[in-house]
Amino acid sequence: MKIIDLHCDVLGKLTKADPPIKFSSAIQLQASKEKLQAGQVVIQDFAIFIGEDVPQADKFTEAMRQVELFYTNVLQPNPDVIHITDWKQVYTLKEGQLGAILSLEGCDAIGEDLLKLQTLLDAGVKLVGLTWNFENSVAYGAEENPNQGLKPFGKEVIELLNDRDIIIDVSHLNEKSYWDILPLAKHLIASHSNARALCNHTRNLSDEQAIALVKQGGHIHVVYYPPFIKEGTDDVTIDDLVKHVKYLAELVGIEHIGLGSDFDGIDRTVIGLENASQSQNLILTLFQHFSEDEVKMIANENFLRYIQKQGI
Repeated sequence: MKIIDLHCDVLGKLTKADPPIKFSSAIQLQASKEKLQAGQVVIQDFAIFIGEDVPQADKFTEAMRQVELFYTNVLQPNPDVIHITDWKQVYTLKEGQLGAILSLEGCDAIGEDLLKLQTLLDAGVKLVGLTWNFENSVAYGAEENPNQGLKPFGKEVIELLNDRDIIIDVSHLNEKSYWDILPLAKHLIASHSNARALCNHTRNLSDEQAIALVKQGGHIHVVYYPPFIKEGTDDVTIDDLVKHVKYLAELVGIEHIGLGSDFDGIDRTVIGLENASQSQNLILTLFQHFSEDEVKMIANENFLRYIQKQGI
């Protein structure tokens, strides 16, 4: 069954690899082209992520380096990989093609410079997370004081993203920033988050957050990272992950649920879901709990409908 995956960190791995590796076939990648195609992933989001270890003065350069690698390593050598620069392209992909979405995971790289954000959007970024886990000039991340929220510059960022019809990703925000942003953002999504009721982690969504997100037109894409699935163990199964799908589907409606693996951004994996080539193992497990039509919704149709409903 065709899958849309709304988050991976392939670009970060390509950037750090020495000697260089190929997106098409590198065994080091959890989400290489070969593995994505084997797992029937037909649309994959590629996040630009700049770690805390990179000095602020170098972060934008590093972000542009990842953009360059997206073009030179993901797109140019692979004519069957199609850069999604207009959301209408998601409906017209041909058999055997892989749609590639470019996103920004945290606005650390732009500092307080809207021109830098505009440059990244012009390069094809279609989805923007305002923070990673820590504070930046826009807002506060999931590991920060939950009482500190959106900054004045953050409002300027949201206005620009709204003007450009860019989807705003809430997955890494802390509590206050989350609630500050929800009424301001035009297009919302949680690209890789699970249910806090099942796994009490700051990266997961509380019931209140999940319900409010969906009321604002947003979607929730479950993430495959064991610490966000089950507390106190790395022995996490696909059944454990599906519990989050079931819980969130019952909470907000199955039509608002999708997938966001976080492959190549995770150092621990679900048993039987170690890389993108095994994605159909998740589909088979979903069939044990949902009808075929419902599984199709989770796997790909919900996100396609989301884009249509957003009018972008």
